[in-house]
Amino acid sequence: MKDSILQRSVARIDHPNVQQGMADQHRVRPLVPPGSDPKTVDPFLLMMEDWFPRGVFERHPHRGMETITYVIQGQLDHYDNYGHKGSLMAGDVQWMTAGRGIIHVEQPAEGTTVHLFQLWVNLPAADKMVEPRTQNLIGADLPVRREPGAEIRVFSGKSGDVTSPTKNYAPVTMLEVRLAAGARVGQELPADYNGFLVVLEGDGMIGSAQSPVRAGDVVWLARTDGDGRSEVQIAGGTAPLRVLLFAGRPLREPVVARGPFVMNTEEQIRQAHADYQAGRFEPRAGATSTPN
Repeated sequence: MKDSILQRSVARIDHPNVQQGMADQHRVRPLVPPGSDPKTVDPFLLMMEDWFPRGVFERHPHRGMETITYVIQGQLDHYDNYGHKGSLMAGDVQWMTAGRGIIHVEQPAEGTTVHLFQLWVNLPAADKMVEPRTQNLIGADLPVRREPGAEIRVFSGKSGDVTSPTKNYAPVTMLEVRLAAGARVGQELPADYNGFLVVLEGDGMIGSAQSPVRAGDVVWLARTDGDGRSEVQIAGGTAPLRVLLFAGRPLREPVVARGPFVMNTEEQIRQAHADYQAGRFEPRAGATSTPN
């Protein structure tokens, strides 16, 4: 007997607004707002949409989590205290595992403004203190699943028979889905994955009830805590549809977040601050933050 596949419905659709950021020329849109209930968004922590020039974000640390940075427009220059540096262009992603601690900078090219998304993903307790790892994912080099009227670029995880080489400590799916007007595609996910989509362009329908969506929406999928398979239906509307889909298995672990550090206890947060102040985020002898 063929296994049944749960058809995902839409749990809610958020319509976040653009707000003033940390400087006059910085604009921000909280897609997964800071302070969200961890049980609701697990394993995700926050996601921001940013527009900013050079000088808004200075050198800063992270520990215990991952940052996924997707460039929508512009050029983002980056470097870290492990000696890695480079530039990301529109359609590229940096998948940075902070682990035990890394210090980095993300700056637009001189005289320009960059438009990007940054998603923070929690690390399992067992992997909080792994050595840092940086994976720079060049959009044009990533595998693509193609169906009639559909193109799905696989940044992490899999779509159909197409699998990304991106390494995860906990499984996370990240896809960019482009659909022609009226085209339709199904994306399979484990039934217990927490998932959401960000609509970048156009309009369409998502989920078993074909809930209407438009550019700017953040669409959260209903899920079950049980095992098994599920599928979300995505359809283009009156115009071509472009969405980012993120999904991951909830960790179901305590979350204590303070600034750029995300751990499981208050004591671990205090230790993170102490280690940073004492210079213990610098590379250990023989250690490398492995790029892809």
